[in-house]
Amino acid sequence: MTELRHDWQVSEINTLLALPFNDLLFQAQQVHRANFPANQVQISTLLSIKTGACPEDCGYCSQSSKYDTALERERLLPLSEVIEAAKTAQGQGATRFCMGAAWRNPTDKNLDRVVEMVQAVKGLGMETCVTLGMLTDKQAERLREAGLDYYNHNLDTSPEFYGNVISTRTYQDRLDTIEHVRNAGINVCSGGILGLGESRQDRARLLQQLANMKHHPESVPINDLVRIEGTPLAGTDKLDPLEFVRTVAVARILMPKSYVRLSAGRTEMSDEMQALCFFAGANSMFYGDRLLTTDNPSENHDMQLFARLGIQAEAAKPSASVHF
Repeated sequence: MTELRHDWQVSEINTLLALPFNDLLFQAQQVHRANFPANQVQISTLLSIKTGACPEDCGYCSQSSKYDTALERERLLPLSEVIEAAKTAQGQGATRFCMGAAWRNPTDKNLDRVVEMVQAVKGLGMETCVTLGMLTDKQAERLREAGLDYYNHNLDTSPEFYGNVISTRTYQDRLDTIEHVRNAGINVCSGGILGLGESRQDRARLLQQLANMKHHPESVPINDLVRIEGTPLAGTDKLDPLEFVRTVAVARILMPKSYVRLSAGRTEMSDEMQALCFFAGANSMFYGDRLLTTDNPSENHDMQLFARLGIQAEAAKPSASVHF
């Protein structure tokens, strides 16, 4: 049984990140096999239910109203379109349907409409996840009552580097929302973005923040920055692919029972890089040709890669809500 720790020192995490590559991956694979089936990957699909006009200034985001990215603003999707998209995703093998809205925080009226979506998708037999920005404790409780399985709220980066990326929301704001979600009994989906211009120390501190939560996030999405023209981070240098794989491996070691998800940026990853990420302990991915507003590999390409690697998609399972 793998020990769950919540007291990681940043020096320990830096030591892991600095291990010889093969040694690090070997250790991560051992942890992975002790806690998950060796060759299964959980598949999620992500739909933007409300696109653009977000008042936040996240430096990587095409949906911010602060930047000219040629993204068309859209209203909240009607329920019928969401249900149709969920049915399509389910037919293509997705077991979890994630819905994202470009809000700083939802109004109670908008939340009522999202609740209808959650209930409808749950009715299809799929797990549900939403990302709506900041939540109050009462809003989190409302989502739990609707049967929501997961709430996504990424920390993005280290506390020290955070101010270089975002100024309209504090790090503590993000931690507070995660606490509201956790207290409501909803599973937490929280990770970060690599390649923002941060240092390895920042990546270590991000992982420390996640791993030292009282309860590890059930899902840990690891995003590779998608450089979008018009955003402040469009010209940022690409992160070394092996450094990305190292970070995935350390996330697996620190949070042995969490799903570690390959998220944004997969279109620019080679098949070989993704294979290394799976070997490093990634066992979840976003599936479908769009992630909110950015491209994602086609379903056919992903299935072909799975076949080449001998990987199977994880079967659907009952509702995963938890209570503490």
